[in-house]
Amino acid sequence: MAVRRGIAAAAPAERLCALTPRPAAEEDLRLVHSPDYLRVVERDVAQGEGVLSTGDTDLSARSLEAARLAAGGVLAAVDAVAAGRVRRAFCAVRPPGHHASADRGMGFCIFNNVALAARWAQRRHGAQRVLIADWDVHHGNGTQAIFYADPSVFFFSTHQWPAYPGTGAAGETGAGAGRGFTLNCPFAPGAGGREIVSAFRERLLPAMRRFQPDFVLVSAGFDSRAGDPLGRFTLSDDDFAELTRLLIGVAEEYAGGRLVSVLEGGYALDGLASAAGAHVAALAQPNAG
Repeated sequence: MAVRRGIAAAAPAERLCALTPRPAAEEDLRLVHSPDYLRVVERDVAQGEGVLSTGDTDLSARSLEAARLAAGGVLAAVDAVAAGRVRRAFCAVRPPGHHASADRGMGFCIFNNVALAARWAQRRHGAQRVLIADWDVHHGNGTQAIFYADPSVFFFSTHQWPAYPGTGAAGETGAGAGRGFTLNCPFAPGAGGREIVSAFRERLLPAMRRFQPDFVLVSAGFDSRAGDPLGRFTLSDDDFAELTRLLIGVAEEYAGGRLVSVLEGGYALDGLASAAGAHVAALAQPNAG
């Protein structure tokens, strides 16, 4: 509700439309996750476990239902953007996803929504090169692990260092054929717009001139906003709007404008609302790129 409130206050309603989510099917989830891990999630929920057995993720009786809807909602957004029904999309979904790897959920995450979106864009819509840009205050270790040896997905992350989950050092750049397709920009607590926006301008944009993605995905974590209880970054709503405009520019230049943003963290409700509103307002601008 906080996110809806923030969007309603900041973004012009006439430029927005609501997309209907669907639950992700088993075969959809297998684009990223192992069958054994899917059985673990099903078992833990069915047995009434309070915490996912693979990591620090609380569960309830409807957690699997919510996680399938979150993942399927993101896939529906990719479909809508790929078909041209909408130009850009923001997926206000929970649980978040970027800490979930192929065979492990952790950090509040069950299924990796943005990783599923990347594979869906490739398998169903012919995308050859996908950018995932992650500005959550925590490193998206699951997303990085899934694509670490894959040169078709470029993973870019700004995050607080040191912090949970302890990954995302600058020297982590990919492996094998994927070497050079992971770009981590860790920053000390207290970093804000000057550091993070500069990293997007000075590190990501030159890399995209070489990579030239044909689909852009965003792991939009608003726990990097000032005042969040789980992070110590100081980004403002204006900073999120600027980051959004930079990524729209990448999408417009290389990807035919195709961009899907996926909610990750954000735990101060008022800050989450205003930051998400600023993000969606920037997405909704007709000349944002």
